[in-house]
Amino acid sequence: MMDQATLRAEFPLLETCLYLNSNSTGAIPRRVETVLRRYWQTLVNWRDEIWSGWLEQTQAYADAVAGFIGAPPGSVVTDVNLSTLLARVATCLDFTGRRTKVVTTDLEFPTVPFLWRGFARYGADLEVVPLQGHDVGALEAAIDERTRCVCVTHGAYATGALLDLERIVARAHAVGAKVIVDAYQTVGAVPLDVTALGVDFLLGGAHKWMCGASTAFLYIRPDLLPELRPAATGWLAGADPTGFRPAAGWAPDARRLSGGTPMPLGPMISRVGLDLLALVGIDEIRRHSLACTDRILERADAADIQVLTPRDPDSRGGVVCLRFPGAEHVRNRLAGRGIVCSWRGSLRVAPHIYTTIAEVDAFMDAVDVERKQVGR
Repeated sequence: MMDQATLRAEFPLLETCLYLNSNSTGAIPRRVETVLRRYWQTLVNWRDEIWSGWLEQTQAYADAVAGFIGAPPGSVVTDVNLSTLLARVATCLDFTGRRTKVVTTDLEFPTVPFLWRGFARYGADLEVVPLQGHDVGALEAAIDERTRCVCVTHGAYATGALLDLERIVARAHAVGAKVIVDAYQTVGAVPLDVTALGVDFLLGGAHKWMCGASTAFLYIRPDLLPELRPAATGWLAGADPTGFRPAAGWAPDARRLSGGTPMPLGPMISRVGLDLLALVGIDEIRRHSLACTDRILERADAADIQVLTPRDPDSRGGVVCLRFPGAEHVRNRLAGRGIVCSWRGSLRVAPHIYTTIAEVDAFMDAVDVERKQVGR
């Protein structure tokens, strides 16, 4: 296993600032520069034959993601963002019969309710369930025989809380509903085994905890693939896209949820970060993450700062959300000092595998100083 000092040397961003913002944008490994230079050389010496290699690399990245989340090869497809992939899944679903409900929660990233409201024109009936204390009991109660799908986050972007996916999947499947999980806020920081969980669809992306860029992914439970007929599609979803003839049928694997001509640079960049995370191992990443977030909680309690994130390690992801008067102003002042975190209604502090405990302490020390300055 790579030691932390060696790992940190792979991320030049860490030489320029104190970085605790990986839940928003992860640090990029320095070896990505080689990928960019190679890509540029390809463009200035263009030959059409390069596409076969690009498509192979894109598929190789998708299969590497599959292995990272406990899925078989061929069950993951990539695109530039989660919104595109979620919309493509939505066009596979039929809302013309009795099952018209789409059940979600009030913890979702804005993409989710916004997208599903758009599908009201096709018969989808969105129900947003308020969750008290992140307990999924009210969500379970809302899932019934009229539910077509349940679309939920794994980790809440505004609090860092983890939802109990096992309970959600069990309830949805008991009434014949599909489960779509948005894991963008957790994948790369929290262990995920999609096969063991039994989720039907899971979405995530590279530019947060997975140390990549411009790439999202969609996992599809393999036994569902034959029944999926996306209305939003493109030439790569066909059985033989590089034959450049009218498609005679769908691709047999997750590629049937592809779109049109891809942007291969994203997966090529993102493979570098994924390989580093895989080398460290998700269990070690999680162990270190919990050690860092434990320290943040300890320091927040000592400073009498309100914590929005659950204390139970099994109920929180990789981010701790703090609330206090003037927090947004403090965040801006920290940025001016080269100390980077994010603000989404609270101060979001997100250490990663490349963050040291000393950096966590330095961050909390700076928060203490800036709170006093803002409070004057």
